[in-house]
Amino acid sequence: MDSTLMATAILSLMAGIGVFLIACMIMSTNLESLGSSRLKKLFEKTSDNKLAGVGIGAATTAAIQSSGATTVMIIGFVNAGMISLTLAAAMIYGANIGTTITAQIVAVGMFGADRISLSIIFAAIAGIGAFINVFAKTDRMKKTGGILAGFGMLFVGLNLMSDSMTDFAQEQEVKDFLASIENLVLLVIIGAILTAIVQSSSVVTSVAITMLVTGLIDLEQGIYLTMGSNIGSCVVAILAGFTSGKNAKRTALIHLLFNVTGVIIFVIVGLVMGLGDISYSSLFQEVFPDAPQTQLAMFHTFFNVVTVIIMLPLTKHLITLVTRIIPDEKEPSTDNSEPHMYYINSYLLRTPPIAIQTLKKEIINMARIAMENFRLACHMVSTKDLSEAERFKANERELDYLNENIVHYLVKLSERELSDKDSVYLSTVYHSITDLERIGDYAENIMEYAEKLVESGDGFSDAAKAEIANVRDLIERLYEKVMQAYTEVNLELLDEAYDIEESIDVATDMMADEHIKRLANGQCNASVGAEYLSLASNAERVADHFINVGKTIREILPAYRRS
Repeated sequence: MDSTLMATAILSLMAGIGVFLIACMIMSTNLESLGSSRLKKLFEKTSDNKLAGVGIGAATTAAIQSSGATTVMIIGFVNAGMISLTLAAAMIYGANIGTTITAQIVAVGMFGADRISLSIIFAAIAGIGAFINVFAKTDRMKKTGGILAGFGMLFVGLNLMSDSMTDFAQEQEVKDFLASIENLVLLVIIGAILTAIVQSSSVVTSVAITMLVTGLIDLEQGIYLTMGSNIGSCVVAILAGFTSGKNAKRTALIHLLFNVTGVIIFVIVGLVMGLGDISYSSLFQEVFPDAPQTQLAMFHTFFNVVTVIIMLPLTKHLITLVTRIIPDEKEPSTDNSEPHMYYINSYLLRTPPIAIQTLKKEIINMARIAMENFRLACHMVSTKDLSEAERFKANERELDYLNENIVHYLVKLSERELSDKDSVYLSTVYHSITDLERIGDYAENIMEYAEKLVESGDGFSDAAKAEIANVRDLIERLYEKVMQAYTEVNLELLDEAYDIEESIDVATDMMADEHIKRLANGQCNASVGAEYLSLASNAERVADHFINVGKTIREILPAYRRS
């Protein structure tokens, strides 16, 4: 092959991979948009039945044509506490089975390639899909057109790859080089690295199928490349999981251990079979003669199904192992740590319904930190004990960080296609995080009063301290009721929160009245009077902002009822 033909073959391969990747992305994005809300409801209703979890994981991946997207969904649900680690593990197993559907589609699509120009047929399908996507009036039809366009482009890309492989197969040096790669472990590593680079096991498996059909590699090489691609596919899960909470990290680790264990088992069995001149390739060639693409596609499915059968009974032990590797921590704390997001990360943006759920958890966590700072401030102003000052400051930094980064996240999320319910919820979040940051600011004001008292040596009377404790306890009750109402989108609970807020208004008014009486009786120091009245005012505003967060459910409830 001269240099011009070689360059053409390389460019054709790159173009084929590029078109294939874009096709997978278009199909996955449109399938997710059509079905992610339904999938979310399905995930939420699933019990801890492992077989059901495997089925859902497989069906979801087969439906949206992306094991990476399914894995990110699962990690998002685990991180938000919506499904257990056991169910997540089972769904991960199922996702590995579901991802083999792409290889089966590719294998079927390559039949008859010598007889008719499939690229013309699939290019026409892509064109029809694009036409529907551009001119359709309804969102559902636009998505359907996108799916058709992606499906057609997938095979156009596959055909480009196949043409390039045919050109490469004419070059004896290329064939000799590929034939020289006989080390099975090296083939697994190559498959893993290539998949990690392109972040798509479907691409690597499809390239392996085209190389097999054109004679560039033999079936045994294709089998071990495919096994390696299973390990490389874990990169997306690792990136998504290890920027999230403990259970998300464990889920990503389960995905990695599942695939690595499966590969180790199959490599060992393959080596043992080799002692008796038996190989995976000889077995599948016997079962599926004269169809190399089917042989490799069926092995891919066989590998994942058998690995699931082996690992499913061991799930409990696998969870124990990952829990030891990534141990539990106490409730999220900002002590001695850099500010960070607890639940949301950029990888969840590809599945907006999941991103919304984890965003809600982040808002609830922000409220927890704001309430903790109010609690700490009340304690310090009453006791003049500033031992928790560093914790308070760390919390304040965390609140500022969350406020800024949640806003950035909202901007990115608002650019995605959202359901009416999610769009309405998103519009309320801006106000909620502002309210929560203001609560942090009022807590900081009270903290400053505590520092002034320590500096001056003054303090509040026992009666004043009791009033502060009473208001603090009422606001604690208000916080708990508002968060429960916010989580459940429950107006009855919000009404109960309003009752508590009225009690707080009465209590803070009483603080001012009683303080004036104590001043008149000489029971309180006039030098701290301004701070005490300001404290009462700040506490009342804290309650107002918590109520504001609760009020948002009145805005989102109609959309929730329509969904």
